[in-house]
Amino acid sequence: MDDEKFQYIQIAASLRRDIFNGLYKTGDNLPSLRSISDAWHCTLGTAQRAYQKLADEGLVTSHIGKGTRVTGMVPVKQEDTLRQASLINQSEKFLIELLTSGYTPVEVEDAFRVAMERWRKVSHSQITSTQQTILFAGSHDPVVAWIATHFNEVSVRYNLNISFSGSLAGLMTLADGKADIAGSHLWDRETETYNTPMLKTLFPGEKMALITMANRRMGWMIKKGNPKGFHTIQDLSRQDIRFVNRHAGSGTRVYLDALLSKDKIDPAVINGFDNQKANHAEVAMEISEGKSDVGLGLEAAARAYGLDFIFENLECYDLIVTEKSFAAQPVQELIAWLKTDRFQQILASMGGYDGKNSGDVRWT
Repeated sequence: MDDEKFQYIQIAASLRRDIFNGLYKTGDNLPSLRSISDAWHCTLGTAQRAYQKLADEGLVTSHIGKGTRVTGMVPVKQEDTLRQASLINQSEKFLIELLTSGYTPVEVEDAFRVAMERWRKVSHSQITSTQQTILFAGSHDPVVAWIATHFNEVSVRYNLNISFSGSLAGLMTLADGKADIAGSHLWDRETETYNTPMLKTLFPGEKMALITMANRRMGWMIKKGNPKGFHTIQDLSRQDIRFVNRHAGSGTRVYLDALLSKDKIDPAVINGFDNQKANHAEVAMEISEGKSDVGLGLEAAARAYGLDFIFENLECYDLIVTEKSFAAQPVQELIAWLKTDRFQQILASMGGYDGKNSGDVRWT
């Protein structure tokens, strides 16, 4: 399969990032080929091909019996270090969103090549667009990322600009008037409902629309085969279990904190509780790379990274707009599109979603 054939590109990119970030310095040994093969569930040949790619770039060298050592850093001019680091970080986030949306590395690489060729043929001053932009801020979701890259299916007059900042941050951005739509799945332990209690706090006296995008299967993402024998939240107390967390303010973190409180588990005893990631894809990637054993996240992300999944809860992911914005054309077009068979097909292809309520509207 293409995703297996080009897995070495992902492995090389991950190691290159670790070298760039200083996790491996000049002279350090990289993990053995066997370790890479086990962590990525790939053949030794695939791991070796990834190391050869890094060697061709002048970053590593291999010697029989001595392993593979870092011989250089990712070439970045000193004056451009921060600029380049920022660009790489943004590029990786976008890459993660595309991979989580179901694209293979070779498809992404080909798409970027075509886009660059088009850009070279058209000067920036010649580029005009009749499209208007609507701004999304909120919780990370692979389906939202897919919608943003295919928004021409939803509307021909608008495009969607997304910022995955977490459920709470997204609602606050909406409250500040800096977003048109917020994506949220904030659990309230008192009412055992999603989003409504927080909306009443952030938008007192204001009527808000909650548009159900889908219900998502949330649970524990673990390595293929469950080598550590993780089964329930109580296992997080085991010191041999390395946990990878979501950042404070994310809907997943709010739900986790509620679970820990309910089961009377002290976060201080959890190995890796302070290891926080910005989205589901980063959590899944960390587990797939063997850096952590378990994380709470979406079944869709687990499937995208070849992980096993233990179901915990079916959560509601809402797209939230103000009463004033609800009647706007792009919002109405989006609601109509969420009810189509096409959207149901997308949910099915992602896996881990229930779309029976997609497009339903509730009001605070």
